[in-house]
Amino acid sequence: MIDMPQRPRRNRRNPVMRAFNRETELSADRFIYPLFLHDGDGSIPIPSMPGCQRHDFESLISEAEGALSDGVNAIVLFPAVEEALKTEDAEESFNPEGLIPRAIRELKERFPELTIVTDVALDPYSSMGHDGLVSADGCILNDETIEVLVKQAVCQARAGADIISPSDMMDGRVGAIRSALDDEGFTEVAILAYTAKYASAFYGPFRDALDSAPRGGDKKTYQMDPANVREAIREVELDEAEGADMIMVKPAGPYLDVISLVRESTALPIAAYQVSGEYAMLKAASERGWLDERSVALESLLGIRRAGADVILTYYARAAARWLAAG
Repeated sequence: MIDMPQRPRRNRRNPVMRAFNRETELSADRFIYPLFLHDGDGSIPIPSMPGCQRHDFESLISEAEGALSDGVNAIVLFPAVEEALKTEDAEESFNPEGLIPRAIRELKERFPELTIVTDVALDPYSSMGHDGLVSADGCILNDETIEVLVKQAVCQARAGADIISPSDMMDGRVGAIRSALDDEGFTEVAILAYTAKYASAFYGPFRDALDSAPRGGDKKTYQMDPANVREAIREVELDEAEGADMIMVKPAGPYLDVISLVRESTALPIAAYQVSGEYAMLKAASERGWLDERSVALESLLGIRRAGADVILTYYARAAARWLAAG
């Protein structure tokens, strides 16, 4: 017999031993549930994201209530804005009677315990489909965009948002938003910065859901190059210095190495967004019987946590919460 004093399998021999040695835990209180909203009647299924829909107000309330009952205590709202309201200056983004502020007020009135995260970017409101204002020659205007983002953030805070989440990737916007929120008395409103948001091909279904794809050009001059990882650390240092309370890596699954490196570089909580393309791939393969949806969805989320994410934005939030509760 081979002399083998070290037998790691002893720690895997039964569920109790495996639980003793488990390094990473996954739970519903780590999830933020992304929800799409439109200003119409009825909910509209999103073909490229099975199980997801553009909610009307009635459906949104029902979905939020269901999330809370499943143990998912935070949602993030994304608006599908009517084409007539989209303009070059994205003025609708800070309309106090706009879609998102009205939704926040109604949700907070019904569910004060619900944590509401809001997206700060101009692409849903822009006739150009970009996260920032666009000059006549097609350039994305950084500082001019920040002025609008600040108005948008303050508008959302006034409506009752708990966490403001700038996803635009303009330089300096975190500091400007923090300063404006504090000046307006919203010192308790947190900022979750999209710190390392990559110019990824995995966003396609999301842009279909909101009809927010760029009308010209692409987003590579402001979103990060997928080839880079060290650049993410620079973005972390800047956002942290400007007052971010949490930082985000997006997408999650294809960027686990970035999450891991960022985890080593900051003490701030890290969020990771399991984006629409990741969700759509798992759904498509599962619907064809090629993968077991429950198993691969939970494994993918566990991998994101294992890489170092404290919080996960995922369209699987409610389903995963129920699967975890079932054991």
